[in-house]
Amino acid sequence: MKKEQIQALFELFESICYEYKGIECWSARELQQIFHYSDWRNFLKVIEKAKNACENAGIVVSDHFVETNKMIALAKGAQREIDDFALTRYACYLIAQNGDPGKSEIAFAQTYFAVQTRKQEIIEQRLLDVDRVSARGKLSKSEKKLSGIIYERGLDEKGFAIIRSQGDKALFGGFSTGDMKRKLAIPDNRPLADFLPTLTIKAKDFATELTSHNVVEKDLKGEQSISNEHIENNKAVRKILLERGVRPETLPPSEDVKKVQRKLESDVKKIEKEAKKKTKQ
Repeated sequence: MKKEQIQALFELFESICYEYKGIECWSARELQQIFHYSDWRNFLKVIEKAKNACENAGIVVSDHFVETNKMIALAKGAQREIDDFALTRYACYLIAQNGDPGKSEIAFAQTYFAVQTRKQEIIEQRLLDVDRVSARGKLSKSEKKLSGIIYERGLDEKGFAIIRSQGDKALFGGFSTGDMKRKLAIPDNRPLADFLPTLTIKAKDFATELTSHNVVEKDLKGEQSISNEHIENNKAVRKILLERGVRPETLPPSEDVKKVQRKLESDVKKIEKEAKKKTKQ
């Protein structure tokens, strides 16, 4: 395929992209024309194969193949409504994969939508990483706040560690902090929270904030009373999770949050470096 043809196809696919309910989409009818399917019924067969592939991948088909209508022009200014689909990048990728690769337009589309889908995946993963790092930072602040409140009531660092461990035991259904670290193969010298998924980090943060609030509001003093408060708050959070079908002790570990943070910081430095290069050009 010549460079000029690649550029023309790239501009074509970019130009026919439109927004449907806040999501970038492509019209099945327009893809039919680009892929040179003269008969809509034949193109529907390709769409059905793509929908089956989507379902087999465990993805909700209706999230990517949305039935819509399209108005087409007829003679003397008349119009007629015809069936159409609003297709996401992923849906377009599956259609291209199930089309005839002998057609240059379909061969190009296979690569175009694969790259576009991968870009979206990278963006989504980065947002998830940012959310997890942010949640871990929030938990650290919440625990620091609680430790400060506890110290004001005469308890030392050892007392805070005991209270936090009791809270973990309540949240994880009887598994202590040490139990969970062994269960998830976490090094002894690293905090459990650094390897927990975002949901569990936020659950721990919420329970910790509740404890800080109630210790002050109820003017609790002494290790036992504060520990009981923290246990009850973690039990309450666990109850919510269980009601939603989540058992925190069974969730798999996530990547070391420190590594994730370093990766995000490295990405920022690369972006800044590229921006400086462009400024000098």
